[in-house]
Amino acid sequence: MFSIRTDLALEAREMYVETNRKESDGIEFLEGKQGNVDVTTVKILNETGEENMGKPIGTYITLQMPQLTLYDGELMDEVSKILAFQIGEILKVKKESTTLVVGLGNWKVTPDALGPKVVSKLMITRHLKALMPDSIDDEVTPVCAIAPGVLGITGIETGEIIKSIVSNIKPDFIICIDALASRRIDRVNTTIQLSTTGISPGAGVGNRRMEISEKTVGVPVIAIGVPTVVDAATIANDSIDLVLDEMIHQATSGGEFYNMLKSLDKGEKNRMIRDLLNPYVGDLVVTPKDVDAVIDAVSKIISTGINMALQPSLDVEDINKFLN
Repeated sequence: MFSIRTDLALEAREMYVETNRKESDGIEFLEGKQGNVDVTTVKILNETGEENMGKPIGTYITLQMPQLTLYDGELMDEVSKILAFQIGEILKVKKESTTLVVGLGNWKVTPDALGPKVVSKLMITRHLKALMPDSIDDEVTPVCAIAPGVLGITGIETGEIIKSIVSNIKPDFIICIDALASRRIDRVNTTIQLSTTGISPGAGVGNRRMEISEKTVGVPVIAIGVPTVVDAATIANDSIDLVLDEMIHQATSGGEFYNMLKSLDKGEKNRMIRDLLNPYVGDLVVTPKDVDAVIDAVSKIISTGINMALQPSLDVEDINKFLN
């Protein structure tokens, strides 16, 4: 059976509704708008919802950035503020709370470098609070961060690294940032997903590793992800569906050709696409050609949002002064 790859709970819900013509039991779905940003929330409430969505029980918040956000400084700041608000609503940060931020991914591969790039732009304060407390405002919260690389570089599971750090520094929260996969090209690099369920490193490229969640590391974990790739087979499948739909629309209703098109088994078509592509491109994922500039812009949006959420007593100007 053809499996459409997506890490977005929003898309998992869309596919379920499209297939079953109804909302899944155990799911709560909310749509809204904050300023120019579309905000959707998928809450998986029980095991039925978990099974139908293929995602763990928890809350998934999706921010859909307006078109051209990555080229408009004001829109970038707006998205950062909304992201900061959503993070703050989940974590309820206090001035004594210590947060560990983990930038997952491989900094040598641009579509997978989102996590390390975000970490490089964060306001890191834990060491300053410990070494020179008199020079740091009491309202500044302790933040530390790590970009541990990937198993292929370090030979160590990222989850094992994080568990070791947690046992030593005992943070109150963990924020993980990683690249994801989408099933729709228009959501690539334009969507931010927050979840309360943790994350599996490498999920975006189908290379799942040890889960990083409260269950495995003993600390509440929120995940922030951006889809930076889309499965090539999914693009081919959706393109053929568009062609077939147009052919059905153009064909004479009730005619032999019309009936043949309507009788096509989509599951069989999907399997055939995968089988045909596999010898030539394997498990190929695709990313836009301007991915270098895009990842830089998205990482700035996310890092600014995290900085604002973790330092609620400071404004953006104060945070930027600290970073400069």
